[in-house]
Amino acid sequence: MRPPIPAEADAPAEADPLRVWFRFIRLHRRVSAAVAAELKAVGLSIPQFDVLSTLSEREGLTQQDLAERLYVTKGNVSGLIDRLVEAGLVERRPIPGDRRSHALHLTEAGLALARTGIAAQTGYVARTLGRLPPGDVAELERVVLAWRDAARAEDR
Repeated sequence: MRPPIPAEADAPAEADPLRVWFRFIRLHRRVSAAVAAELKAVGLSIPQFDVLSTLSEREGLTQQDLAERLYVTKGNVSGLIDRLVEAGLVERRPIPGDRRSHALHLTEAGLALARTGIAAQTGYVARTLGRLPPGDVAELERVVLAWRDAARAEDR
């Protein structure tokens, strides 16, 4: 019996950027859905988690600062912050000398929920990306950073 002839798809070839793009988009959707399910299990949506985790790293941001960090509009953040304040997870504190803006801070409950969400994401990453060889993760980071830099240059 002769060995099978490798399929054309198995042969090493130059990667098609458009095909890589589509694979990246599909992976993003799959990962986002999985993470959303994990966060839902602890009582968070992805936007809520984004706010809580960002504030766990850097408290005292204004809504404008937060919107810029999350790449959303201030209007999107405003309603979300209102709901997080009502839920007792975030509080607005006056900024001396600035009557229009407030500094955003996590409450103890907000910090605890942020940590729970971070733990859920950490577990997911460990079960997926963390299973790849360390050299592959390092190469992926290199490629993602180069792609990010190219995208930033395009924005200018």
